[in-house]
Amino acid sequence: MEWFESWFDTPYYHLLYNNRDYTEAENFITKLTQELQLPQSSKIIDLACGKGRHSVFLNKLGYDVLGLDLSQQSIEFDKQFENESLTFKVHDIRNAIDSEPVDAVFNLFTSFGYFDNETDDRNVFKSVYDALKPNGYFVLDYLNEEYVRKNLVPESTVQREGINFHISKKIEGRHIIKDIRFEINGEAKHFFEKVKLHTLEVIENYASECGFERIKIWGDYQLNDFEKEISPRCINLFKKNN
Repeated sequence: MEWFESWFDTPYYHLLYNNRDYTEAENFITKLTQELQLPQSSKIIDLACGKGRHSVFLNKLGYDVLGLDLSQQSIEFDKQFENESLTFKVHDIRNAIDSEPVDAVFNLFTSFGYFDNETDDRNVFKSVYDALKPNGYFVLDYLNEEYVRKNLVPESTVQREGINFHISKKIEGRHIIKDIRFEINGEAKHFFEKVKLHTLEVIENYASECGFERIKIWGDYQLNDFEKEISPRCINLFKKNN
């Protein structure tokens, strides 16, 4: 079992990250859909949708949304939000997407770069390309490799509902590795996250091999222009070429 299969399906993963700013995320998605000029009723795939917060908000904005995620538990949770224009399915982002062609695919908040095998990374782009209509958009929201290297915090402790999550981060080769340790009822728990530090060039190569054109890079969730030295995010906008 891959690290993300075990970690993402635990309640502790969702507990650790339950402080994520919903208002910031909703403002980001609102700006993003306005920037792309996606008319209401456009079909959007939220790829690696987790607990569905972005899918639900996109649907409230008037879009027809399919949320996909590897975590069975997350999708079971998401099912409560389903309606005629919002559905959720279990899906591995490396595999072909079973869907009619869509106007846009969003992969948000660093849900890429988990795989050791480069073929798996390429397969993600291929599956997205095949799922899009001609001239469809792919938004890949990723970390900025250079920013991460310069601003790494090696040790920290996060408290959530009486649990102290001890977190250590390090860079090994092309990966950033986050070790997460805590105790539950006296029992030690250990999980980790491992994400590739993909460069701008590598991401663009994956995209162009499939037939995408990168037409924009934003550097944060306010959609400011990307600056390699200081931008915390690398939000790529690709368009499907025909």
